[in-house]
Amino acid sequence: MSIFDNSTFPTFFLTGVPGLEWAHAWLSIPFCCLYITALSGNTLILFVVLTESSLHEPMYYFLSMLSTTDIGLCVSTLATVLGIFWFNAREISFNACLTQMFFIHLFTVMESSVLLAMAFDRFVAISNPLRYAFILTHTRIAQIGLAIVTRASMILIPLVLLLKRLSFCHSHVLRHSYCFHPDVMKLSCTDTKINSAFGLTAIISTAGVDSIFILLSYVMIIRSVLNIASTAERKKAFGTCISHITAVAIFYIPLISLSFVHRFGKRAPSYVPTLIANVYLLIPPVMNPIIYSVKTKQIQKAILKRVRSKRIHI
Repeated sequence: MSIFDNSTFPTFFLTGVPGLEWAHAWLSIPFCCLYITALSGNTLILFVVLTESSLHEPMYYFLSMLSTTDIGLCVSTLATVLGIFWFNAREISFNACLTQMFFIHLFTVMESSVLLAMAFDRFVAISNPLRYAFILTHTRIAQIGLAIVTRASMILIPLVLLLKRLSFCHSHVLRHSYCFHPDVMKLSCTDTKINSAFGLTAIISTAGVDSIFILLSYVMIIRSVLNIASTAERKKAFGTCISHITAVAIFYIPLISLSFVHRFGKRAPSYVPTLIANVYLLIPPVMNPIIYSVKTKQIQKAILKRVRSKRIHI
């Protein structure tokens, strides 16, 4: 068989919301609102962190990394999701599908890693505040950022290459409006045990390991907070972690739910994985800038300062 045979490199067909195809035009309205909110909110966070000198601190550098990954997640899916809702453009080539899948999973792994880095940042800030700036220098933060990108790439490149060896001779209809690794893998008519094992290993070694270390970080943070004598100082120290805890929850809960549905929810209604998949990709990018804008006074002040300066110029 030629490696360019259509059974090896097929055209896939993406799926909108099963059973609600007639309402895709209407459904595009809330999706557009979510995409606009996510992109504008995260762009605003990036802008104020980069331009406001008072925010040039480790915590806000990590926040800007989180906003970057959220923008990446939105951009990775925007074209296919809105293409289906607006134009019923369901076809996607094999290579385009793998490219989209790579970037979706790349930014997902990066976001998990950034959340771990932010947990470490909070631990250092609370347990050793006097050495905080010395430990998390600009150089070290840049090294952490490079390590996050390198780690995600090294894990995902083999995942994509393993899919290239498969043949697809059954249905070419995917269950989502974007390419997702377990979804693509299930359409193959060849043995996918290696792919499945590597995919499971990848998610355990990234999101699984990261979540464990985040949990351990908070165990140590709680111990450090309990050692603070003043009750007011305890509340203040733990209050700096609320935004991060919320961001962790809205990222990991949909991710774990989607993974379980794909692996163990074969009898689940068709709209369930679609709903969870959209929550998994859109809710964190939408909610993260809102959470940090509401809960972080420094971000609020920086945003208000920019808004007021624009009004003065007008």
